[in-house]
Amino acid sequence: MSEIADRLEVAELFARLAWVLDEGTPDDLRQIYTKDVVVRSPRGGEIRGIDDVIAFVRETDDGPTQHVHGDVLISVDGDRADATANQLAFFYRDGEAPHHRTGLRLKYTAVRTPDGWRFQEAKINLAWQQED
Repeated sequence: MSEIADRLEVAELFARLAWVLDEGTPDDLRQIYTKDVVVRSPRGGEIRGIDDVIAFVRETDDGPTQHVHGDVLISVDGDRADATANQLAFFYRDGEAPHHRTGLRLKYTAVRTPDGWRFQEAKINLAWQQED
């Protein structure tokens, strides 16, 4: 597979992640993360393993959200890739403007698996937040 195709597949993981978080389908995180994923975030601390990540997402459901990723940068080295992105997360009530917003900086490690690229490690850092 070409490096460009690898980079596109890793970049698509960010779009799929936003979709899963916004649609409230945490079981689909199995198609984004490896079984042994490690996620570090200000909200959850360190979470190890896909089952615990899914449980955390279920427990912290804050209602409707919209996640947007930008400034995605990917560096591929064989079967491993480092990826960074900025994430904006908007928390809202149906038909209303967002009541909470966050800006996050993401640093991920992806690996090639038999099922395609998956995130194996995630470091999520809060850049800012705004509450109405």
